Amino acid sequence: MAGTAFDPAAIAADAVALAELDGGTGRERVRTDWLLRRLHNAPGRRRVDDAGNLVWTFGPPPYRLAVLVHVDDVFGEATARGITERDGWLSGPGIGDNAVAVATTVAVAESDLAGPAVPLVIVFTVGEEGLGGLRGARHACRELAPEAVLALEGHGIDRVFTDAVGSLRVQLTVTGPGGHSWWDRGRPSAVHDLVRLLHEIIASASAERPVNVGMIDGGTGVNAIAARASATVEWRSTDQAQLDRQNAALAGLDVAAGLRLSVERRDSRPAGSVPLTHPLVAAVQRARRSAGLPATTADGSTDANAALAAGIPAVALGCCEGENMHAPNERIRADSIATGARQLSAVLQEVLELTPRAARN
Repeated sequence: MAGTAFDPAAIAADAVALAELDGGTGRERVRTDWLLRRLHNAPGRRRVDDAGNLVWTFGPPPYRLAVLVHVDDVFGEATARGITERDGWLSGPGIGDNAVAVATTVAVAESDLAGPAVPLVIVFTVGEEGLGGLRGARHACRELAPEAVLALEGHGIDRVFTDAVGSLRVQLTVTGPGGHSWWDRGRPSAVHDLVRLLHEIIASASAERPVNVGMIDGGTGVNAIAARASATVEWRSTDQAQLDRQNAALAGLDVAAGLRLSVERRDSRPAGSVPLTHPLVAAVQRARRSAGLPATTADGSTDANAALAAGIPAVALGCCEGENMHAPNERIRADSIATGARQLSAVLQEVLELTPRAARN
């Protein structure tokens, strides 16, 4: 595998084709269908599981390794899709997160896994972004029970993600009587009290447990006391115990007399880690050295979280250099695509103990 030559232009073309399709969380089927057509003559066997994942197997279970690559992105149906190329960069919604990772996985599997059956399964997962709750990855880990997991992302080729950042996401809704801003002055406002509550929440955050108020809405007019206001709030941490304490603390939130507060837990993503001494990490680092990549480790929030929560050792890797993740002008360096393919090829060789394709030929 280490000697396999990849065509970065072909990988880029697949990534562009995928990124230009709608594929926000919950609307992944159009991309899954595209992949099924794209892989019609590829080695291995493919099926769509009960969660909507596309499962691509290269041998019978048990699987030594599952590669999880999410097909969804963060963008809504109204997003103007389109990828541009300029000055060595590919730019546009979803090109780096996660179209290029999908395309890289396809290229490596088609080139390196056309021989004898290997204990590998590739899962193109759904529900990784937004409020998807890692639905696809959780289902895959339960159903397939691999010995180890590699989650592949587009950005972040300069590091190995060994720590999983967990999250707690809730919607806070304050309701009350409302009224006229002058004649009913003195009545409690849902907007006012939600703002007070959010101020307290933000003030209690820390570097180890940051908080983000991602969306906020409420009220009906400038001259009306708000009868309703809501906000979606996210806490993140690499320490699951901190998230558990925050979850318990939600019961202590309160609002002013005459108002009601509802707390809806929208999503949670478990924190976790794999020891740096684990054989999976060692194999990945050997592969990265062979591809000329550094041994730097970091934390991230990926499909690997689901595996670690299920007791399966897991790491995540990026496969490109990129910028502006989750922004409409997200972009990746085209000349880093080949390195990402070589990295994945070398990792599969190390973890699966396969003979390099060049040597088989």
